[in-house]
Amino acid sequence: MTFEALKPMVSSIINDKVLITEEKLSKICELLKENIEYYNWVGFYFKNGDKDELKLHAFAGEPTDHTIIPFGKGICGQVAVSNKNFVVPDVKAQNNYIACSIFVKAEIVIPLFVNGENVGQIDIDSHTADPFTHKDEDFLEFVNGEVAKIL
Repeated sequence: MTFEALKPMVSSIINDKVLITEEKLSKICELLKENIEYYNWVGFYFKNGDKDELKLHAFAGEPTDHTIIPFGKGICGQVAVSNKNFVVPDVKAQNNYIACSIFVKAEIVIPLFVNGENVGQIDIDSHTADPFTHKDEDFLEFVNGEVAKIL
């Protein structure tokens, strides 16, 4: 399914008046994982209170032991500090990578801002080498913009 076709589906989940926030996040994770062939794990991490760490809130894919990630550690922890998108075409080439699965070959992490503050991120793992393009970044920035409306 194309990113353009998925956008109204993401917005529909966000605007659902029945679902609570965690359910919306989970449904978005499932939607992306099921409809984008190379999105093998999709999750939302958010700042854990006043601690300098991220906490996993919702995901679709294999369970992970990495439910808490310190700022600066791994790709997600680096994005929490840098406030910038991070695209990793080959996770084996990264020296500060936290391995979640032996099958992961690439990762993309996009920070999520509310009122200019980095409050979390969307994290995508792929079993395909170097699959992510600027179109993925643009789409995931759109997703995060929608999610920011409910936080």
